[in-house]
Amino acid sequence: MSIKIGDASYKDRINKGIENDFMRQAVSSAQGRFRSGRLSQAEELGNWEEWRQLGSEIRTHTLENIDYYLQQLSDQVAKRGGNVFFAETADEANDYIENVVKKKKAKKVVKSKSMVTEEIGLNHSLDKIGVEVVESDLGEWILQLDEDPPSHIVTPALHKNKEQIRETFIKKRGYDKSDSPEELAAFAREQLRRDFLSADVGITGCNFAIAESGAITLVTNEGNARMVTALPDTQITVMGMERIVPTWEDMEVLVSLLTRAAVGQKLTSYVTSYTGARLEGEIDGPDDYHLVIVDNGRSKILGTEFQSALHCIRCAACINVCPVYRHVGGHAYNSIYPGPIGAVLTPLLDGYENHKELPYASSLCAACTEACPVKIPLHEQLIRHRQIIVEKEKKSPLAEKVMMKGFAQWASNPAAYKLSTKMARTALRPWTKDENIENGPGPLKGWTNVRDFPAPPKQSFRAWWSNRQKEGEA
Repeated sequence: MSIKIGDASYKDRINKGIENDFMRQAVSSAQGRFRSGRLSQAEELGNWEEWRQLGSEIRTHTLENIDYYLQQLSDQVAKRGGNVFFAETADEANDYIENVVKKKKAKKVVKSKSMVTEEIGLNHSLDKIGVEVVESDLGEWILQLDEDPPSHIVTPALHKNKEQIRETFIKKRGYDKSDSPEELAAFAREQLRRDFLSADVGITGCNFAIAESGAITLVTNEGNARMVTALPDTQITVMGMERIVPTWEDMEVLVSLLTRAAVGQKLTSYVTSYTGARLEGEIDGPDDYHLVIVDNGRSKILGTEFQSALHCIRCAACINVCPVYRHVGGHAYNSIYPGPIGAVLTPLLDGYENHKELPYASSLCAACTEACPVKIPLHEQLIRHRQIIVEKEKKSPLAEKVMMKGFAQWASNPAAYKLSTKMARTALRPWTKDENIENGPGPLKGWTNVRDFPAPPKQSFRAWWSNRQKEGEA
């Protein structure tokens, strides 16, 4: 697994999502709940826009001084006996973690939910060297058993129903009970407890690293991250280099925004902060601690017009309001980062070659920008991506180039324009449903399958104006 999650074409992915009735219903229902919760919490807070502005200012300040804060974080972790490794690429991060695991002669790794480890393909890397990796987040564990990628940043198994989960448990773990959520969860808990107790190494992601203290903060609703950080003797934290805040006070602001924007909670069940290796007199925590700080293309975004995309706190608020995501689901984006933020961030991290369609997977309604708790101008960045794809990357389809060139010549020729307005109604008849034709031929068929193509009026404005002038003279 890496940023790109499959090889199917964009059209095939879109069609598969649209044809999945359960997924569309589940996504629509979840979006409604999450959006209502976010709006309710914002209203109760009373000054939501001030909080958003403060969150944006914290993220902007941090990124503009990220070299200082990363150095401060590294120094603080080292003071507490931790090891810090800066990985420029995914391969460097995986190689370092592999070496730590080999040195420990580890056979089993237990993980808490982490998007960045999905991004670098860590599970696959460890599997190649014969190490068992167990995801401990319930949604991620289900998907791991089913060999299925996540479809949502916060609720990765959103596209699964309880019947599908039961079948996976039966097939992969010999489950023999009902599809009751309580029984399914109890079975998962029993299975995972054994893995927590037998794991040699624990690996987590990072919601926020606090530069002034070297602490790592995890925000969860299951408590599995506390088991991962407390039981194994060796602990590894993998963080994207932008997931850092200067102070505890800044972390509190961003956690308050994160929990409200993500699922409409004042606070999640668990906000866990830990500071590396166990010190003398402490009763839990690892003997050996490693912090792996991943660049993997992020530094190239710094100082560019897309820098604010790195403000993202992975709340998925933009996903929860996106009409495109509602209809096609997360897998259609072919990225571990779906939705509007994925459409912006994925081409920046992994290039346009494999992801040139993503900026077009948007209605540009700006609901994502309005929902973002740290004020990322997502719809504006999607427009900018489109401009770059056409003007700099030259990746627009040949047919589109020809059509746009022809349109420019036509629109700049008054005689051609005047003639076409006279012929428009007749020429466009095959595409207009008011002529009792379901779908016309050619490239507009995909549009007219689901939308009405408006028929030109029987009389053009020019003709109307000319007749009016003649009537006035008479």
